[in-house]
Amino acid sequence: MSMRVLVTGGAGYIGSVTAHMIARAGYQILVVDNLSKGHRQAVGDLDLEVLDIGDATALRESCLRFKPEACLHFAARSLVGESRLEPALYFRTNVEGTANLLGALAAAGCRRLVFSSTAAVYGEPAGIPILEDDPRKPINPYGSTKLEVERILEEMSRAGDLRYASLRYFNAAGADVDAGLGEDHDPETHLIPRVIEAALGREPRAFIFGTDYPTLDGTCIRDYVHVKDLARAHVLALEHIDEEGGAFNLGNGQGFSVRQVIEAVKKVSGREFEVVERPRREGDPGILTASSERIAGALGWKAEHPGLEDIVGSAWSWHSEHPRGYTG
Repeated sequence: MSMRVLVTGGAGYIGSVTAHMIARAGYQILVVDNLSKGHRQAVGDLDLEVLDIGDATALRESCLRFKPEACLHFAARSLVGESRLEPALYFRTNVEGTANLLGALAAAGCRRLVFSSTAAVYGEPAGIPILEDDPRKPINPYGSTKLEVERILEEMSRAGDLRYASLRYFNAAGADVDAGLGEDHDPETHLIPRVIEAALGREPRAFIFGTDYPTLDGTCIRDYVHVKDLARAHVLALEHIDEEGGAFNLGNGQGFSVRQVIEAVKKVSGREFEVVERPRREGDPGILTASSERIAGALGWKAEHPGLEDIVGSAWSWHSEHPRGYTG
C-alpha cells in the first residue's frame, strides 16, 4: 500500500503543485486547507477537507480518520508586510497552528514531516551564497515565526519524536502548465506575476524599486526557483526522510536582477509596457542567492528548470490562459 500523506495548505501555489506531483507518484493524498488563500480549483480531484489548522479539535479528528504516515506542511501566512502589521496573527497561525498540527499527527501516530520554511529565517545574509549553517536572524515577524517552528522541529527530532526536513525556499516562480496549476495570490506581491500583469494590461506599469544597488545593472538580484523543482524536492525529502533530514536550502544557485526579469517577460510575451523606477524599499538587500549543495549531496536534487526564460515562460503561459487566476 502506498504511503498516506497529509498536505496542509495543499490548495495554495506550491502546495497544490506538490500535492498533484506526489499523487502522480502513487501516494494517497488528503489536502487540508481553509481556502482563505488557496483555491478549490487547484485541488482538482484530490481529496480535500476544508478546515483551519487553528482548529485543533477538527485537525485532530481529521488525522485520526485519515491516519497519515507523513505530512507536507505548507499552511501558513506568508506576507512580510502583513506580518509587520499583524505579528500576533502570524504567531497564532504559523506557530500555534503548527503546534496543533504536531499534536494531531502525534495522536495519529505520524512521525514524519516536511516543513515549508523560507529564506526569511536568515534575515540579512552573512555571506553570498547563503549556507544552511549561516546565522538565522530574521528581520520580520514572518521569518521569526518560521524560525520558531524550525526550532520546535529541531527539539522534537532531538527527543526522537519526529523525523523532519525543513525546506528553506528562496523565490518560488513559474507554473506547472501541464497540470494547469499556477500562481494566484490576492494581493499579488511577487515580482514575476506582477510584471506579467503589466504585460497583460491588467496593471498600467511595472515598477523597479532601487537602481543603485552594487549589482551589474543596479537592481536587486534574487534566486528564482521553478515551482516544479520545489515540488520535486518535497518528493525527494519524503522518500528519504527516514535517512536524511534537517534543513535544506532550495535555490537555483544563480540570481537574476529585476531588470532581467522585466526583459524576460517582454521577450516571452512579445509585449512592451511602461516601467517606472522608484527609490529603494527599506529592508531590501541587494543580492540574495542560495547554495543548494547540501540537498544536492544528500537527496540528489538539482534545479531542472534553472533558466529565467523557462521559469518566466511557464508563468506567462499560465497567466495568459488564466488572466484572472483560477476564477477566469
